[in-house]
Amino acid sequence: MTNILYVQTSGIDRPERLYSPFILAQTARAMEIDAIVYFLGMGVTVVKKGNAEKIKMGNFPSLKEVMDQSVKAGVKLMVCGQSCELINLKIGDFVPSAEVVGAATLNDLVLEADGTMWF
Repeated sequence: MTNILYVQTSGIDRPERLYSPFILAQTARAMEIDAIVYFLGMGVTVVKKGNAEKIKMGNFPSLKEVMDQSVKAGVKLMVCGQSCELINLKIGDFVPSAEVVGAATLNDLVLEADGTMWF
């Protein structure tokens, strides 16, 4: 099956950059394409419990609603464990749908993906 990897490096301080990977990943799932959003660097703040609820732009639903819709559609969420250490976050600090993984996972995902987009 075709798959696309979306890498989110922007954090909650850049709300205008946070919706795109979720919307594109949902669209991929609707097209029967596997989709993973990988959170790296400050991007890990997006899936920290309580943060997505605080983000709402324009007429869009809250980022939390969009994230929940993405997960319901089958989008996988992965968080870089080393990025967590860098900004003092712990594994239990994230939404339950986000899996904390090692840095080597990103390399594997990029090599396996049919396409990769960075945000």
